[in-house]
Amino acid sequence: MREKHRSAAACTPPPGDVPATKEERSRSEHNLVNIQKTHERMQTENKISPYYRTKLRGLYTTAKADAEAECNILRKALDKIAEIKSLLEERRIAAKIAGLYNDSEPPRKTMRRGVLMTLLQQSAMTLPLWIGKPGDKPPPLCGAIPASGDYVAKPGDKVAARVKAVDGDEQWILAEVVSYSHATNKYEVDDIDEEGKERHTLSRRRIIPLPQWKANPETDPEALFQKEQLVLALYPQTTCFYRALIHTPPQRPQDDYSVLFEDTSYADGYSPPLNVAQRYVVACKEPKKK
Repeated sequence: MREKHRSAAACTPPPGDVPATKEERSRSEHNLVNIQKTHERMQTENKISPYYRTKLRGLYTTAKADAEAECNILRKALDKIAEIKSLLEERRIAAKIAGLYNDSEPPRKTMRRGVLMTLLQQSAMTLPLWIGKPGDKPPPLCGAIPASGDYVAKPGDKVAARVKAVDGDEQWILAEVVSYSHATNKYEVDDIDEEGKERHTLSRRRIIPLPQWKANPETDPEALFQKEQLVLALYPQTTCFYRALIHTPPQRPQDDYSVLFEDTSYADGYSPPLNVAQRYVVACKEPKKK
């Protein structure tokens, strides 16, 4: 009961955050209008008097304080959203585990392909954008920044997993972490494509955690893969990762990568440019083919 109460409380939208944000925004906009009008008066009079200097100093100080206050409110709202998403994910995993061990219920139907592709697209679109404070560096798993060496992916996390295919060849698939054993240093992961219904036990070197934040090209371009860098990218409308070269990095926060997949059916060995979301592009440790 206590857990239910905690979940319900956490999943309640923050009632004060939206009005507070609007109030701060209104106050800030009013002050910015005053700054603009003061500059216009200065231009009309063609002079910068001590009065205008003092007035502008006060207006800019207020504008800075308003911006910081609005920023703090927005950060609190984003933290609340992240908490809600985390609790929803915990519920989903708990329901999944209960389903796996409940023999009395009929087996779950396989998800339709189109539905799965839509969910993957939504996951990419809702990946949060990293917004650091001035001077902050993007953390591990932001954009192209890899996980730290001792990082262990949590149950429910999406990863690129290297598995053996039916024909014996190895391939990188999109998978979900089920568990990690510190005794064996191995993961148990499920193929995200339920048509396969396969569970794999894999060593850490066969797992690449996916980004947990999008990198902002306008503020943190160093956290993005660069042109002609070799990566593993999820091929559109599939659940498999393939080697590719970055054709064009994102230019805006909402942009995807443009990549060239290795493809021997083309004369130059690469496909035409295809768009892949930041969520599904990870580093490739294998050497580039010559």
